[in-house]
Amino acid sequence: MGFFDNLKNSISGKKDQTKYLSGFSKTNNALGKKLRFLTKNNMDNQEDLVENLMISLIESDVGYATANKICDKFYKKAKGIWFATESEVMDALLETFKDIYNPTNEYEIVYNENGTTVILLVGVNGSGKTSTAAKLAKMYKDQGKKVCLAAGDTFRAGAVDQLNEWAKRLDVDIVCGKENQDPSSVLVDACRYSKENNVDILICDTAGRLQNKSSLMNELFKMRKVVSKEIEGAPHNVWLVLDSNTGQNGISQATLFNECTDLTGVILTKMDGTAKGGIVIAIKDLLNIPVRFLTLGETIDDIKPFDFDLYLYSIIGETTENVR
Repeated sequence: MGFFDNLKNSISGKKDQTKYLSGFSKTNNALGKKLRFLTKNNMDNQEDLVENLMISLIESDVGYATANKICDKFYKKAKGIWFATESEVMDALLETFKDIYNPTNEYEIVYNENGTTVILLVGVNGSGKTSTAAKLAKMYKDQGKKVCLAAGDTFRAGAVDQLNEWAKRLDVDIVCGKENQDPSSVLVDACRYSKENNVDILICDTAGRLQNKSSLMNELFKMRKVVSKEIEGAPHNVWLVLDSNTGQNGISQATLFNECTDLTGVILTKMDGTAKGGIVIAIKDLLNIPVRFLTLGETIDDIKPFDFDLYLYSIIGETTENVR
């Protein structure tokens, strides 16, 4: 049984399969069809296939460094079966993607077994932090958790009101600060409220300012310090909310935020609106930061835990079905 057949079997019956397929349809149409065309029309020319593969990967936001690594590894893997079937060459390519992403070395999301789990959301303005905070709140509430939101983005006009409105709709607790209040003081209040009210999950929305690296680092360092004093081990998770449409600029953002605070994961938003889903592989390869969740739509329920097998099948699988 080839790699693709094993991949297909691994996702059979997974509840998010339909959502992934629809959410990655643009990437599937852009990257998946290109890869099928390449393997079908370059079977007798190794150099042309690898060169065109490189171009296709870069166009899909994999980035030069990761694309080059994929091409080198794929070339070595496919070399021995070059004159075999087209499906075997595609198997080698899919397996290469998984080797580069390497999902087996990911660590689990940390939950505080002895109290409130603190999740710190970071990212630039416009990335979707506030709406993502609401989606996470809904997801955890549906799991039976008691959830509290902390409106720490006190510098953006309307951010506190926006999150407060979401809290009312979802019927979850919220701790708000005043406009231009020190965000760290809001987080302190939220931690104390969470301890007093037996909150399971505290989700902290933060400001998305990026004036310079120094101010960002100082602000995030202060936030981490104050919450760690209030709740042992906090923040248990620091997740970067990244708009997938930003392309390779997203890698720069992730690099900067990772330098300022030890990121434990990435949430990629608006994946259903881009054809450049290759950024998933680039982030993991370049920064070794796991993708935790994806947003694949605009409704409150359109946030899904990241599943690499579903992702890989969704961007390439349906086009590959026709090769078999």
